[in-house]
Amino acid sequence: MRGLGDHLTIGERIAFHRRRRGYTQQVLAGLVGRSTDWLAKAESGRRKPPRIDMLAELARVLRVPLGDLLGKPVLMEDVQQQDDVPAVRDALMSPRRLSRLMFGPEGDSQLPTPGVIAPRVEEAWDDYQAGRLGKVIAALPGLLQTAHGLEDRAARSVRERLDSWAVSARIHHLAATTLAKVGESDISWLAAERAMRAADESENPLVLASAARSGTHALLANGRYDDALELAMTASGWLSARIEESEPTALSLLGMIHLRAAIAAARHQDRSTAISLLCRAEELANRLGSDENHWHTSFGPTNVMLHRLSAELDLDNISYVVEHGDIDVAHVAAERSVSHRIDYARALSLSGRVDEAFTHLRIAESTSPQLVRNNPRVRDTLRDLIKQAPVTGGAPSSELFVMAQRCRAVQ
Repeated sequence: MRGLGDHLTIGERIAFHRRRRGYTQQVLAGLVGRSTDWLAKAESGRRKPPRIDMLAELARVLRVPLGDLLGKPVLMEDVQQQDDVPAVRDALMSPRRLSRLMFGPEGDSQLPTPGVIAPRVEEAWDDYQAGRLGKVIAALPGLLQTAHGLEDRAARSVRERLDSWAVSARIHHLAATTLAKVGESDISWLAAERAMRAADESENPLVLASAARSGTHALLANGRYDDALELAMTASGWLSARIEESEPTALSLLGMIHLRAAIAAARHQDRSTAISLLCRAEELANRLGSDENHWHTSFGPTNVMLHRLSAELDLDNISYVVEHGDIDVAHVAAERSVSHRIDYARALSLSGRVDEAFTHLRIAESTSPQLVRNNPRVRDTLRDLIKQAPVTGGAPSSELFVMAQRCRAVQ
């Protein structure tokens, strides 16, 4: 809920939606199988925020999207204000997308060709990996309209049919993943569904496997962890039967599907499944032999370790993340390195290591201001650090407080 206020804690958001539903603390606590004391402490901030699986259950009972409890990301640009998510929504929900038979092709305009459009799409993927979210959001409305034109071309051209569908799948995959990153979970699912439908039509197993990643992103963003795990497991089994696993792109896509499945299992608190999937991804990464970026997967041994740390954080194994999280991420894509530093800072904060946590948040912000200032977990961590930081002259560290203001963690 964008209007609720980014400065609110997770506990305050739970309390807001509880009161909105007319539930007492006793009633809501009973509905999620917890004590009234547990809920009271969670709402007041006298205990750390509930785990992600419990937040998903609270969201289900309160009948709100998971993002409404986590806090909606707020996209902020340093130079240009590029937060036109409504334009992306309009492009996805155009009535022309509902029926090609009813509407027909759009005028007599020249339809795009996949060979010309594909490099533009990969440039937008480069921007995503570099953490330039605003630039991606600004490009998506035009790319989505182009995808519609490619699908029209696929209906007319036998020769370019499969390539047109493949590029459309890639565009919708980018849309789904970006929208999930900025908290637009509902339209992220719509884009993922379009990505997988286009991938089906492309008849290319690698395109479909890549698009399946967008489905897991959207389901995770919606708190549907069982569904995300089912999709990832189905995709990995389907792909394994149709590809040669020694091919680097296939290894990378299969490995990333296992990593997404591991995160889904971890958020569902299924440790054994998460660890098994991480081990399988590690085997594939070792066969690949190095950190690569086939099809913008960033797959390799380092990304497996980053996902292992993220899974352990979701599994509440804070000590493991603190002990093993200080690893070199300078060579990986900004999107991955920043996500790791945010996770590591969260674990350090929960362990009372304020200065180290703040250092990693500052490094992350210098790498990609948009990814940091757009992240609700950063806001929660900054608020926790402010509570723990030494007070000088009646106020917390000025540098910490200024960053919290930049990220809208405080008013």
